[in-house]
Amino acid sequence: MAEKPSVLIIGGLGYIGRFLALHIHKNNLASEVRVVDKVLPQLAWLAPEFEEACAGSKFMQADASREQSLQRIFDRPNGKQWDYVFNCGGETRYSQEDEVYKLRSLELSLAVGREAAKRGVKCFIELSTGMVYKPDSSPSKEQDKLKPWSKIAIFKLQAEEELAKIPGLNLVIVRLSHVYGPYASQWVATALCMARVYQALGSEMKWLWNKHLCTNTVHIHDVTRALWQVAEWHSAGKAKWDSAKMGPTPTFNVVDKGHTTQGTMADLIGDVFGIKTGFQGTIISQFAKIHLHDVVEDVNDELLGPWAGLLEDAGITKPGPLTPFMEEELIKDTDLSMDGSRLEELVGFKYEKPQINKELLQEVIESYKRMKWWP
Repeated sequence: MAEKPSVLIIGGLGYIGRFLALHIHKNNLASEVRVVDKVLPQLAWLAPEFEEACAGSKFMQADASREQSLQRIFDRPNGKQWDYVFNCGGETRYSQEDEVYKLRSLELSLAVGREAAKRGVKCFIELSTGMVYKPDSSPSKEQDKLKPWSKIAIFKLQAEEELAKIPGLNLVIVRLSHVYGPYASQWVATALCMARVYQALGSEMKWLWNKHLCTNTVHIHDVTRALWQVAEWHSAGKAKWDSAKMGPTPTFNVVDKGHTTQGTMADLIGDVFGIKTGFQGTIISQFAKIHLHDVVEDVNDELLGPWAGLLEDAGITKPGPLTPFMEEELIKDTDLSMDGSRLEELVGFKYEKPQINKELLQEVIESYKRMKWWP
């Protein structure tokens, strides 16, 4: 019986990192796990089920973008090297200065990538985003045209390209669609918080653009399974990978099979909250294209006050990471549309949550209630 792989997770307390650590822990997949993050577990809004997987002796506080931290992060007590390194680190907030993404995403990726190559790590998995593709309503495959449309994506693509140049790095790139699931604090979470305010105000939730705009999704449960299966596939010899046709770096989209659009989300959210949902229509959408900043500011002004009121009424003093605040970058009239078939064909991956539905959204809200985040 071969020894189970040893695993290092950079950015291990981020949303994906903590669920990856939990997946490995629950299924007893690794001989050793180290979770590295610059934030302490006590400050990371961790739900109780992550305690064993992410904290205690498994956790190391360090900033992996700093050269002087790398030795401590990568050195193991037994003198051996890590088998799998997952880079789940990087800046995930939107609308930051370029310098922030350069330092916290690009330089972090390159620092840990170079160290992994130097130490002969068997598999280095870099998490990226589907926002690197040129927006198109027909699903982008891994080799389709790239034209990043968010700042995060601009720097993630640079990281992908620079990592691919590092000699001896056993690199795999995984590009994700919108990730949702229990405790999610980003895209789906914002929509749920907004809907909660509209429900309280008794008004219709109207979306910009139209119902056909693609906002592809994937459940966190499938993301962690996919990351692990890709690492195993790579270590077992990259079956069916054809570098002449597919390029030198194995790259995989991770996206469910539901082809989620704004229309899908509007219908589901209307159903969950019992509110009317609709779309703004062409005139307002055209105006928003030119004055997006003002439109977003107006909506945020309209929602943040009532949200604060709801929290106060519910006696919630620590609302966790939830907010109905809309990020301008995320409301562009751009399709996030991806094709995930390569992962299924080459790695043999099967999605267990093939599309977003009412039950899965309800589950997200229940997770917020458990944490006392939800008014």
